[in-house]
Amino acid sequence: MASSLLARKPGLDIAIIDPADIHYYQPGWTLVGGGVFEPAHTARTMASVLPRGVSWIKATVTGFEPEANAVMLEGNRVVKYEHLVVCPGLKLDWDAIEGLPQALGRNGVTSNYRYDLAPYTWKLVQELVRKQGGKALFSQPPMPIKCAGAPQKAMYLSADAWRRAGVLDRVDIQFCNAGNVLFGVADYVPALMEYVERYAIDLNFGETLVAVDGPARCATFRRANADGTTALVTREFDMLHAVPPQKAPDFIRSSPLADAAGWIDVDPATLRHTRFGNIFGLGDAGNTTNAKTAAAARKQAPVVAHNVLAERGSARGEARYDGYGSCPLTVERGKIVLAEFTYGGKVAPTFPSWFIEGKRPSRMAWWLKERILPPLYWRGMLKGREWLANPELQGR
Repeated sequence: MASSLLARKPGLDIAIIDPADIHYYQPGWTLVGGGVFEPAHTARTMASVLPRGVSWIKATVTGFEPEANAVMLEGNRVVKYEHLVVCPGLKLDWDAIEGLPQALGRNGVTSNYRYDLAPYTWKLVQELVRKQGGKALFSQPPMPIKCAGAPQKAMYLSADAWRRAGVLDRVDIQFCNAGNVLFGVADYVPALMEYVERYAIDLNFGETLVAVDGPARCATFRRANADGTTALVTREFDMLHAVPPQKAPDFIRSSPLADAAGWIDVDPATLRHTRFGNIFGLGDAGNTTNAKTAAAARKQAPVVAHNVLAERGSARGEARYDGYGSCPLTVERGKIVLAEFTYGGKVAPTFPSWFIEGKRPSRMAWWLKERILPPLYWRGMLKGREWLANPELQGR
């Protein structure tokens, strides 16, 4: 976002407030868990990725006073602004699942949603190969979550590894999904179902993970029945890939910027706050209905950059975001179903079908994710290079 602003108007006085020492390329964690990437491939120091000329305020935000154009920091410090862009990402609520925080990283419990745990996912996959089979559970919480396809990406890559090792027929794979569909955009479901059948995966819709007993290797799910009642289901496992429920960070939920559900309240097209005209929101913490993916952030940042400068009188017209999101579904090692869609689940392919047929598994899409997207992120997105991301403008 800062790089996109500076690319348009060098010399702006920009501060980034972020307490982190390390910046992560989180889409790579799926491939770490699948034994494709090394963890270090997905991490760089924050200092090395910040744009030149930007001030880094290494602190935690505690609140906002939009009427006073002020951001509150830890230690009762205050930062004033003319324009504010809020993009803090999501809070992964591990504590919402009883026993999960204590179980993670041991007793067969893992998650590709953490940098330190993704290697353990691959270790567990290999353990089931050595044991010649076992019980593998993959959970998916209620939406919204970052990268809605990530829970089943982990499942498909694991199943493919067991298939290649010749033990798939001895692995009991259960996908326990709090939702009632395999994927939110129906056009991509047929291709995914082919892999569900190939890997003999049992689909358990309406099941939400609520508790984990690591030493006993048991997971408890709350199942929603057709008659409106609920029941608890306990499943044993040798491997559990758990995904926590997710929500906006606490300092967003309790702030004047939040809507009734706790998300940053923005216009879905301009990403401007609905009540405070000099505030914009982008990324996972916004209340827009797009998929919460890196691809969405890549499209949103140029929109906000243009609209911030238009608000300052330095640009003409209004940039609009169409809800684009993308989910490269890793159905096997070497093939991906590249789901791309806009608001309302409208399919929106970037490439012609002769290059990548998004509704079918593609080797070219795998090459894109493994070889092209990581350098595109580090050397493109973070540098303000908006390849295939130029915003639509109105009223120029």
